[in-house]
Amino acid sequence: MEKKAYGAHALLLSYPTQGHINPMLQFSKRLVSKGLKATLATTLSITKSMQLDCSSVQIDAISDGYDDGGFAQAESVEAYLQRFQAVGSQTLAELIRKHKRSGQVPIDCIIYDAFLPWALDVAKEFGLVGAAFFTQTCAVTYIFYYVHHGLLTLPVSSPPVSIPGLPLLDLEDMPSFISAPDSYPAYLKMVLDQFCNVDKADCILVNSFYKLEDSVVDAMSKVCTLLTIGPTIPSFFSDKRVNDDMAYGLNFFKAHQSETCIEWLSSKPKGSLTY
Repeated sequence: MEKKAYGAHALLLSYPTQGHINPMLQFSKRLVSKGLKATLATTLSITKSMQLDCSSVQIDAISDGYDDGGFAQAESVEAYLQRFQAVGSQTLAELIRKHKRSGQVPIDCIIYDAFLPWALDVAKEFGLVGAAFFTQTCAVTYIFYYVHHGLLTLPVSSPPVSIPGLPLLDLEDMPSFISAPDSYPAYLKMVLDQFCNVDKADCILVNSFYKLEDSVVDAMSKVCTLLTIGPTIPSFFSDKRVNDDMAYGLNFFKAHQSETCIEWLSSKPKGSLTY
């Protein structure tokens, strides 16, 4: 292989919400610390509004078809997801070509949010390595896996539910998409479609760590090969292996003054809140 200044160039494609982008951003920092080049990509509308304090990770964008307002511009959840797949697939391909034309940093692999399974199809069209990134815990991922493969039928008619590696689950223990499947049908389809082509992925990454969910990780590992890559938090709060990594680096929302938060917390009965 041609000698490079980096081990590989990973493009990390996130679903455009803060709770999905932040875990991928933290994982991107880890990849950079291991000698890889990492580019974090999300939608144009999100990149216009997000405030990012991270110099080690490059930011790029694709289109969801709603560049001026993102999801808020869409007619419905269904319309947004359908257009995002159509336009996102095209602009992701264009992004790959752009980096290839640069002659300096072509993309070697795509680590895609499992909410966007069409990204794996694009990666394979270009002969790239494709890795699915599940931002939810392994327990939640395995529940969705069970439903997708018909091992758990909705609506759940006779709880408690038995799933290997997990305790018996009542309806209130389930993700809301499962306990109330009619409440958000488009989102239910999205979380189940995470598995529509995952068997073609070169790697499956789960936002968790083994000691937190050892029994369910062991159980799910019997049906698909996965790696736990968490906790996806700044290194300062875990192993301190990444220099100067003390902040999440991404925020869409303007925080209240800390005094306001503390005053509100202090106004509640002792032992009544988890902060």
